[in-house]
Amino acid sequence: MGVVENTDPALDEKAVIETAEAALEDIASIRREIGTVIFGQQNVVEQTILAVLSGGHALLVGVPGLAKTKLVGTLGTVLGLTDNRIQFTPDLMPSDILGSEVMDQDADGKRSFRFVAGPIFTQLLMADEINRASPRTQSALLQAMQEYHVTVAGTHHDLPEPFHVLATQNPLEQEGTYPLPEAQLDRFLMQVDVLYPEIEAERRILLETTGLAEKQAAPVISAARLQEIQALVRRMPVSENVIDAILKLVRSARPGNGNEETDRHVAWGPGPRAGQAMMLCVRARALYDGRLAPSVDDVRALAEPVLQHRMALTFAARAEGMHVRDVIAGLVSNMSGD
Repeated sequence: MGVVENTDPALDEKAVIETAEAALEDIASIRREIGTVIFGQQNVVEQTILAVLSGGHALLVGVPGLAKTKLVGTLGTVLGLTDNRIQFTPDLMPSDILGSEVMDQDADGKRSFRFVAGPIFTQLLMADEINRASPRTQSALLQAMQEYHVTVAGTHHDLPEPFHVLATQNPLEQEGTYPLPEAQLDRFLMQVDVLYPEIEAERRILLETTGLAEKQAAPVISAARLQEIQALVRRMPVSENVIDAILKLVRSARPGNGNEETDRHVAWGPGPRAGQAMMLCVRARALYDGRLAPSVDDVRALAEPVLQHRMALTFAARAEGMHVRDVIAGLVSNMSGD
């Protein structure tokens, strides 16, 4: 006698809700634990966690000394991930990241090659000051980010699961930096701008980080549990009006789609990958906020981190002192007026 599958949608929906509620509790615990070590910077913490929950990579942009490195290390601990840190420098070679083949010789004098894995073979990679490395080295990392494997001496090596890169970048006005090419920037799910802390957060930093013992974060979930939550994010329903809002926003950021401001100021706009990133991130943000479905407000809130590194202004717009953020703010305000 065959087994009859249960196809009752009500039961399926109940199971999803129970799974989501358990995830909400875990995410709340993650937020609390990170808050004991990272003071203030709520937007930075939120957006970085959203990138990981969405299964992607994030680029953290800010001047030195704003705890970007500490945030990444804390996140690795709290999420139960193995982590490595690479300090990018102008003389860093691709093999320093990916690994290389070395020659071994046994007792009989027989020689063979052995692969020595580089620091990229970890679950959470901190790429510190990525724009200080040469374009060749940047490309080696960013290709691995896209394909989740590396090829050394013709041999394919899979990266661990999950695999996330959280890269930090100094603003391009600083000396000794190489700007990331646009196609490579697109591989980051989000660009997170790290600003100076508010005065109360900075006061707390002064008090709590200059004593004899500095508080360390504790693990909250495991890597396997993180993968379960990432799978849940992809299963969350997205309503038609949210999908329409994403499409309208992304398409309005491209020249030639009927938006006069965009046509005048934007040289090129975001591709379909921006919409894919937004679909994942709005779901993750809903879960992060304790909701079971995203809203148009999530689209508005994530417009800047998802779009800003996927657009470029015309020379004339830059000469006028405009920034991509100004254009995105205008597009978001048009959404609000609908």
